[in-house]
Amino acid sequence: MIKSKLPHVSTTIFSVMSQLAQENNAINLAQGFPDFNTDSELITRLNYYSTQNYNQYAPMFGVEKLRILLSEKFTKLYQSDYDFQNEINITSGASQAIFNVISTLIHPNDEVIIFEPAYDLYQPTVELFGGKVVPIKLKHPEYSIDFEELKQKISAKTKLIVINNPNNPTGRILSEEDLKQFEKIISETNAYILADEVYEHITFDEKKHQSFAQLKSIKDRVFIVGSFGKLFHITGWKIGYVLAEKELMKEFRKCHQFNVFSTHTPSQYALADYMENAEHYLHLNQFFQEKRDFFIEGLQQTKFEILPCEGTYFLSANYAKLSDLNDVDFATKLTKEYKVATIPFSAFYQDKTDHNIIRFCFAKKNETLEQALEKLSKL
Repeated sequence: MIKSKLPHVSTTIFSVMSQLAQENNAINLAQGFPDFNTDSELITRLNYYSTQNYNQYAPMFGVEKLRILLSEKFTKLYQSDYDFQNEINITSGASQAIFNVISTLIHPNDEVIIFEPAYDLYQPTVELFGGKVVPIKLKHPEYSIDFEELKQKISAKTKLIVINNPNNPTGRILSEEDLKQFEKIISETNAYILADEVYEHITFDEKKHQSFAQLKSIKDRVFIVGSFGKLFHITGWKIGYVLAEKELMKEFRKCHQFNVFSTHTPSQYALADYMENAEHYLHLNQFFQEKRDFFIEGLQQTKFEILPCEGTYFLSANYAKLSDLNDVDFATKLTKEYKVATIPFSAFYQDKTDHNIIRFCFAKKNETLEQALEKLSKL
């Protein structure tokens, strides 16, 4: 009998709710993927490189043109310079990048601070490498960081702090002052930061994304992870990237080369061509804000209490005026009886904290959102 390295881990809530949606023919607003088409221009470039025999291993670091464009993007948007040769690496999705960063840093008994509600990848990955998760709950209901609690939780064993900004599932974003707080705290410790910034271009109401790339004084302590899947509606391509100071990247690549080594070649060339036009991502926030506003307007006709959404393509709502069920049971009932699948917030907490909140994904066609709203109006 195999001894499990993750004895408390079962199938993720995203797979569970998506399977439930399929079984009940429900609209899937649970899992975070778009149901609209990818830009045909990007597909054309992918087809071109596939048929022109760009089908062998890509360089371990990633296709050079793509890394150069990422370097230029970060210089232009965040005034932060990353050398495309030594400080940028293309990965097989953002999840692989996050996994690799943790594998690079964490030794047995190292402590890792995670802010909850948190994406469910972080904790089990830390535990796989013998680390200990130290959770800090964002202050409910505004989901802000208590920096005094953060200072208290940091110890000599703290190796890493994981931050997701914009935050999934809360939809909140960090301010410039928040980043200054992190900069000061990190500079006084030996800890590193893993900044999961996969939704960097999905912020709303003219609020600017504050990237940890801006914190030049602690650049040698920061890994930044991004996602082309979130950027260009191609989650199934599984293409991401990581940026880090030269010495950090050297260690990252030691783990990366024995994990996936390289990432799908024609996709990288296609993305490099597509990214030459910055307009393809600079106005992504407007595209998703229209969907957010459309969905909010529809939900306002129900008894859901809508929580603020400053970024990501997720919207959360409190259902306390509709039911006294716990959030898992309510989400299950919503899927089975009303044919709309969502994610219960308790799944994002180690101790399954339940504030009667569920998460909707609004990265869907307007017709899909209209159908979902029609069903939710019957609650």
